[in-house]
Amino acid sequence: MVETISYHPGTASKRMPSKIFSTRNVLIFFLLTLGIGGYFAIQPLKAILVPAVAEDISDQYVCIPTGSSFDDVVGILKKGRFISDEINFRWLAGQMNYKKNIMRAGRFEVQPGWTNRQLIQHLRNGEQAPVKLILNNERLPEEVAGKVSAFIEADSMSLLQMFRDREFLHQYNLTEETLLTAFIPNTYEFYWNTDAKGFLTKMIKELDVFWSKEDRLAKAKALGLSDQQVYILASIVERETNANSEKPSIAGVYLNRLKINMKLQADPTCVFATRDFKTRRVTEYHTSFDSPYNTYMYKGLPPGPISMASISSIDAVLNPDKHHYLYFCARPDDSGTHVFAETFSAHKVNAARFQAYVKIRDRK
Repeated sequence: MVETISYHPGTASKRMPSKIFSTRNVLIFFLLTLGIGGYFAIQPLKAILVPAVAEDISDQYVCIPTGSSFDDVVGILKKGRFISDEINFRWLAGQMNYKKNIMRAGRFEVQPGWTNRQLIQHLRNGEQAPVKLILNNERLPEEVAGKVSAFIEADSMSLLQMFRDREFLHQYNLTEETLLTAFIPNTYEFYWNTDAKGFLTKMIKELDVFWSKEDRLAKAKALGLSDQQVYILASIVERETNANSEKPSIAGVYLNRLKINMKLQADPTCVFATRDFKTRRVTEYHTSFDSPYNTYMYKGLPPGPISMASISSIDAVLNPDKHHYLYFCARPDDSGTHVFAETFSAHKVNAARFQAYVKIRDRK
């Protein structure tokens, strides 16, 4: 029996497109696989070889605030032109385990021309770049807070709150009135992401180091003063003259007055009491202003410093000139220095000469 083979025109033609379609899918899949594989293969090369940080960045330091998210960091880096390929950076950050919910905070120095790999490695593990925090001769805690907040992450409000934290201050034998005695005008190194408590804690440690040098504590004791009292007197000396050469003489005058229980009658204390810091002359308004800081009204030292005191002023109090002067007056010139007197009558003569000079000067 012969088997009959039926032929149906069009059957083969209907089946052929499915084969072609299947082959095309395989080809597309192969190309996609090749492309994706090529993309991921080239990413490590880009991370190692292709510069990401612009060569002409205006600022080489990047500050990452405490509590920043990964997206926050990406935004900061883009703004500073530290990354040029965000996709590559994000991919590599995941690969290098840099991406976290809360990112590492701090201030970091970045080199122009760094690759994403170098950048991420430094931000993840590298040392922070410290800031040079400069303290000058601020008068008030508010001024100190404003100055410090320009150097570290802590804002002025958080610093002020710490300055007024009585419980914290009490640990270090400080009060709001004596707070400024913890600050010696100088240049200090801090990490940028230092908070308010960290700032004050370090300053107190620096203070301990300062007083432990050059027999300062022993010298204060010999004068019958505590370190804080020395600082308070030094703050008055600080505001009396800019001439370091005569600071020991002025310190000697005030120490002589303290010994005989005489009022200090220091003009700068009256200016501080009234907060009239722009005045050029001390008048009866200042000397009659009722305040514990007014040494024309009250004997002894004021309850706290009237400004920050420089090292030269502190050391002038600790190493005063030995003399019998009880008075000093501005010289009748524009030198900014003073003449000294042992008696009030001699002082009145010096004062009259200076007042006559001022009248002549002001007429010109």
